[in-house]
Amino acid sequence: MKTSIALILLLALAGAAAGVQPVGAQTAGSQSGEAALPLSRVVLFSSGVGYFQREGQVEGNASLELSFRTAEINDLLKSLVLRDLDGGQVTGVNYASRDPVARTLRSFAIDLTGNPGLAGVLAQARGEMLEVIASETVRGTLLGVESRPTAEGREETWLNLVAERGLRSVALSQVREVRFLNQELDRELRAALGLLAQSHSQDRKRVVLGFTGKGKRRVQVGYLLETPVWKTSYRLVLGSEAAHYLQGWAIVENTTDQDWRGVKLALVSGRPVSFAMDLYQPLYLTRPVVVPELYAGLRPQLYDEDLAAPVVREKRQAVPASPSRSAAGAAAPMAKAEAAYEELEAAPAAEPMDLRQGVSAAARAGEAGSFFQYALSFPVSLTRQESAMLPIVGQDIEGRRVSIYNERTQAKHPMHGLKLKNTTGLTLMGGPITLFEAGSYAGDAQIDSLPAGAERLLSFALDLETEIAPAARALADRLVAVRIARGALTSTVTYRREKTYTAKVRGARGRELLIEHPASPDWTLVEPKEPQERTRELYRFLVRLPAGGSQELQVAEERQTEQTVAVTNVSDELIAVYLKNPVVSQKVKEALSGVARRKTELADSLRQRQEQERKAQSIRTEQSRIRQNMDSLSRDSALYKRYVSQLDAQETELAGFLTEIDRLAKKEMDQRKALDDYILTIDVK
Repeated sequence: MKTSIALILLLALAGAAAGVQPVGAQTAGSQSGEAALPLSRVVLFSSGVGYFQREGQVEGNASLELSFRTAEINDLLKSLVLRDLDGGQVTGVNYASRDPVARTLRSFAIDLTGNPGLAGVLAQARGEMLEVIASETVRGTLLGVESRPTAEGREETWLNLVAERGLRSVALSQVREVRFLNQELDRELRAALGLLAQSHSQDRKRVVLGFTGKGKRRVQVGYLLETPVWKTSYRLVLGSEAAHYLQGWAIVENTTDQDWRGVKLALVSGRPVSFAMDLYQPLYLTRPVVVPELYAGLRPQLYDEDLAAPVVREKRQAVPASPSRSAAGAAAPMAKAEAAYEELEAAPAAEPMDLRQGVSAAARAGEAGSFFQYALSFPVSLTRQESAMLPIVGQDIEGRRVSIYNERTQAKHPMHGLKLKNTTGLTLMGGPITLFEAGSYAGDAQIDSLPAGAERLLSFALDLETEIAPAARALADRLVAVRIARGALTSTVTYRREKTYTAKVRGARGRELLIEHPASPDWTLVEPKEPQERTRELYRFLVRLPAGGSQELQVAEERQTEQTVAVTNVSDELIAVYLKNPVVSQKVKEALSGVARRKTELADSLRQRQEQERKAQSIRTEQSRIRQNMDSLSRDSALYKRYVSQLDAQETELAGFLTEIDRLAKKEMDQRKALDDYILTIDVK
């Protein structure tokens, strides 16, 4: 017999122990909370939680027991509301702790963490009295557990006991049963096994509610649990004018483990902040040995046609007979086809769809604090794990037919749409809308939450009878202003971009066309002056298209930028451009003229000085050549004497150049300072 089989026997023995109460069993003096406090009200929120309210009676001092899934305990502890309405008191709420199983198991005399084998269990009981039943029954004190090699080279586990007649060794593979003679140790083992059994059934937990008082009293219990978000789905029948019919359904799901029988159901459209926090799991802080810390940081935290071509309306024409057939032979089939076509045209239109027949809204709508709610006017019964559609809206609603164009959604055609105005007086939750027209499906749309009185666009089909061609162009930048202050010249330049939308309709019905154009924060709309609508990211412009007609819309935007440079770094060419530009003020032109004049004078002095330096350098170069030649001549020679005379004349000329260079350098320095001082005094625009 293998060790694992022996362990199964031991676990089976302990699992049969008396005194282990299953989770959910009622305690003495308590009664079932589900029976005493039936579910009376459910409020579903669009933030993923639901409020559940139970109501009933208690008498005297009472304990009511409710059962919840383990995953629901945290929300229960965070939101539980108890009320004793007739003078009684709520004494408290008891529930099974959820200390980590491994931590609790280590508190027992026999530690069952880590799934120990039978040998591992018995090794923890050294020194305890055991009764071991194998080929014979042996009683004794467990000395230890050891492994010994067998003749076949395997390892076999043996129990060593101190019996009345001395030491005994029993092969664990031969053991059929082991009993602890220490009753306290036996109870500890059975308790640890009971805890393990409970940990395998963590889906349900008991919560006991305590009430104290005299006589019969009304009590209420309310709590929040995680629930699926309730959803909305709409049907919209398009009318001939601005009036249409809207039907709304709420989709709710009972994912709880209890049937809803005749509960009052309310659906709230608001989105309160809701979060989950682990309040059920005991928290233990790690306490450092040297530097203790008080606490760890906690946080809840949507092409090809020539649009200029005239519209050609197609007319139905007779198909000519084939040349290979006689006219009489072709006339009969053609006549049948014509008759069939006429019959089709004369057929009555589809029967209009009336969603009012047989379905009416069954919800009372109204404000619920900061939110809006639909309260069902009849009790709702819904078995657990079942879903339902409930009618909550059935009213006429205003809506104007429009076509909506967005180049990013569809570059060629706009969408059929509706400018929907919520005239129902209700807050409409966001959801899909299925549209019907002339008794037939027209398309699907979707809206976000729509408060009463608000307007929203929705689109549901491609408008193939209308075509739009956008064309964009960027214009050259334009100087609009120049100012000078504190030695800096600032020029303001305007950039302009334009986009032309050419729209054409081929149908027999005109269009109100809304063209959506992206709105950039750095650009200012200049044409048209104002859009029909403005969203966070879009302009909307209204274009009215007559039947078979076309229209153009030009959208122009401008952006201004400023460029600043030091006045001393402004080139003469740029100054000349500014002086000719009519946008530049006369004061700025006069200042720039003064700068240009002073820069010209400074440049002239610089040019003169450089010319004098060039001449002086030329003399120095010539003198160097003469001196080299003189080194090879006799001092008495005529050429030597002529060289001396040349050097003397050059020295006189060079001295004059050096004097002029010094004068021009000082003049240049004075002119540069005067230019700088002049520039700093300019403040014109």
